[in-house]
Amino acid sequence: MKLAIGSDHVGFELKKVIIEYLAELGYDVADFGPDSDKRTDYPLYGQKVAQAVAAGDFDLGILICGTGVGISISANKVKGIRAVVCSEPYSAKLSREHNNTNILAFGSRVVGSELAKMIVKEWLAAEFEGGRHAKRVEMIKAIEEKTNEEG
Repeated sequence: MKLAIGSDHVGFELKKVIIEYLAELGYDVADFGPDSDKRTDYPLYGQKVAQAVAAGDFDLGILICGTGVGISISANKVKGIRAVVCSEPYSAKLSREHNNTNILAFGSRVVGSELAKMIVKEWLAAEFEGGRHAKRVEMIKAIEEKTNEEG
């Protein structure tokens, strides 16, 4: 499985920890930046990772900023992206099982490195259940299509 990861300057240090953790688990990870903790803007990295996932170049993405909120909002502006902000493993797991999320976001000011690892592990281990949930994901896609058509 190929994963894309990105952050802003606030999430930079936690991103390094998560990249190392993902490598230990055997995942192929591409870092979309930044390459330092120099002040930057989270929408840049939310968009980069989201576009790579939406294009099918990567299976899933992970984003980190101070809270996970801003960077996930940015990612969700890209067609085909269902980014979720999670601060605990249960919601991360269910977001994949029920909502087929394709980007996970969390905040370095909200979760520590060990909790972040647990969140990532649960999210990556979960699989979309389909069934009754597939209808709802299709409804979300229809909203996205309609919104894009209306401009």
